[in-house]
Amino acid sequence: MSVYNKAHDLARELAASEEYKEYLKAKEKMEKDKTNLSILEEYRRKQWEVQMAQLLGQEVDEELLVQLEQIYQILSLNPAINEFLLAEYRFTRMLGDIQKILAESVESWFSVGGYNPMLN
Repeated sequence: MSVYNKAHDLARELAASEEYKEYLKAKEKMEKDKTNLSILEEYRRKQWEVQMAQLLGQEVDEELLVQLEQIYQILSLNPAINEFLLAEYRFTRMLGDIQKILAESVESWFSVGGYNPMLN
């Protein structure tokens, strides 16, 4: 069986996994309420702004951090959004674990000039 066939098998397994099914169910439930979706989108936009400022070495606006915290407080009280975020976390953690397994199996591919970011 070719590597590509195995990749397609893995893709089918991922789509059939409990983690993915729970993610889709929670996503659908959360998206039924447009207010939930709007709040989550606003939170992620502000999170992105903070992360970009940090990556660029810029000082993060204090008001932005306050807004982010306020939105987080609203999110934390919302069961549908919490369920979605937890399901999303579980699925992305599984994908990350799989990526790590694959990367470790070909770790010499990451070695350039004696530096291996997988090990350092």
